[in-house]
Amino acid sequence: MRQKFTKKALAKKLGLSRSSLYYRSKKTEADWQVKILIEKAMSDRPGYGYRRIARQLKINKKKAQRVMQLFGIRAYRRRGRKYKRNRAKNDVIYPNLLLTEIPRSPNQIWASDFTEIHWRQTKLFLATVIDLFSREIVGFALMTNHSAALVLQSLFVALHGHRRPLIFHSDNGREYISKIFVEALKRLGILISRSHPGRPWENGYQEGFYSQFKNDLGDPNRFGSLGELVYEINRLIYDYNHGRIHSAIKMPPRLFAERHQKVLEKVS
Repeated sequence: MRQKFTKKALAKKLGLSRSSLYYRSKKTEADWQVKILIEKAMSDRPGYGYRRIARQLKINKKKAQRVMQLFGIRAYRRRGRKYKRNRAKNDVIYPNLLLTEIPRSPNQIWASDFTEIHWRQTKLFLATVIDLFSREIVGFALMTNHSAALVLQSLFVALHGHRRPLIFHSDNGREYISKIFVEALKRLGILISRSHPGRPWENGYQEGFYSQFKNDLGDPNRFGSLGELVYEINRLIYDYNHGRIHSAIKMPPRLFAERHQKVLEKVS
C-alpha cells in the first residue's frame, strides 16, 4: 500500500520547504501577468528600465525590478547589427504563446536562441534550449556557423534526454523559420511560438542566460586552444544546471527538476 504523506511531512522527507511544493503559486501567476504588461510596454519603449516601466504601469518600482530580473527582461537600444538576424523573410507568422501560457511543469515549454563567441580569428556559435519551468539547459550545440543545422542539433540533443515539449519558443531568425526546422517541430507535434520581430525581451530567459554565461566565461582569448574553450563552455553549462543556484528557483535547475519529479511521484 502506498504511504500517505501530509504536505508538511512530504516536504520534510524531500528536504524542501513546504512552500516549494506550490512553486507555481498565485504569486507566480501574478508575476507572469506583470511580465506580459512589461513586455507590451517595452514594445513601444524598448529602452525603458525598471524605474520608467514602473512609472508607466503605475506599479511599485521594486516589483517591476524583481519581475524583470525573474524573467530576464532588460532594456534594449535599437542600434547596429543586433536585429539583422531577425529580419529573415517569414511567410507564416506564429503567435507568441508565452503571452497566454505560463510554464507549469517540466517539458511543457522550451525556448531557444544562439549567441556568438569570438576566439582569435574564429567564430563559434552556441545554440541552447532552456526549459522554462526548471530553467535547465536541456540541450545545446556548438558549431562554427549558424545554419539551421545548429539549432536543429540543439533541439535533437534536448529530445534525446527529455520528452518532447508542448511548445517551442524562439525568435524569427532564419535558422528557426527554415523549412527543415519548422517541419521537424510539426512532425513531432510541437506547437510553435515566436517572439515579435525586434523584441528580444520576449525571449528574456535565453537573453538572461547568455548574459550570465558570457560573464562567467570571461575573455575567450585567454584559452590557449579552441579545444580548451569548448571544454570550458561545456563545463559552464554543466555547472549552470547542476551547481549554480538560480535566483528564481533558489537552487540549481537540475536539482529543482529532480525534486519536482519526486513530489509528483509522491502525490500521484
